Amino acid sequence: MKIKLALAAAALSLAACNPSEPAKAPTAKTPTATATVTATDAWCRPSPHGAKAGGCYVTLTAATDDRLTGGSTPRAASLQVHEMKTENGMMKMAELTAGLPLPAGQAVALAPGGNHLMLIGLTAPLVAGETVPLTFQFASAPAITVQAQVRQPAMDGMDHAAH
Repeated sequence: MKIKLALAAAALSLAACNPSEPAKAPTAKTPTATATVTATDAWCRPSPHGAKAGGCYVTLTAATDDRLTGGSTPRAASLQVHEMKTENGMMKMAELTAGLPLPAGQAVALAPGGNHLMLIGLTAPLVAGETVPLTFQFASAPAITVQAQVRQPAMDGMDHAAH
C-alpha cells in the first residue's frame, strides 16, 4: 500500500511540473519583435479655429523594411499620410494610399513642405501647448502610439534675432 501511495505522489508531482512547459512556448515566437519602428519628434501645427484638418509631423525609423500604412487619433475622424509634390509649377498635396516606404535603418522625416500626416475631421482645434495622441500602423511592425506636441514650427537662427 505504501508503494502505491508513493507512486501516486510521484506521478502528481511530475504532473505539477508540466504546466510550466507550455508557458515557455509563446516566447519562441520572438523573431517578429525585430520588426519595430521608432518615432521621434512628433508634433502638430496649431489649427485655426474652425479648421476641419490639421498637419502633424514625425521622424520614423524602421528596424527592417516596412511601410507606414496609416493611423488614428481620438482627435480626428481619420489620420492620413500625405505627400507634397510640384506638378506644372504648382504644389499639390495627395494621400499616399499605398503608404509611405520606410527603408531599414533610415530615418524618414515627415516634415513641413514634404510628406506629412493630415488629421481629417478634427473634433476640436489643435491648441499650442497641448499634446495629441497619434497611433501609427505599419505593414509589418506592431502599431505604436506617440504623444505629439502642438507647437509652431521651429524657426531658423535669422528669425530668432527678429523676435
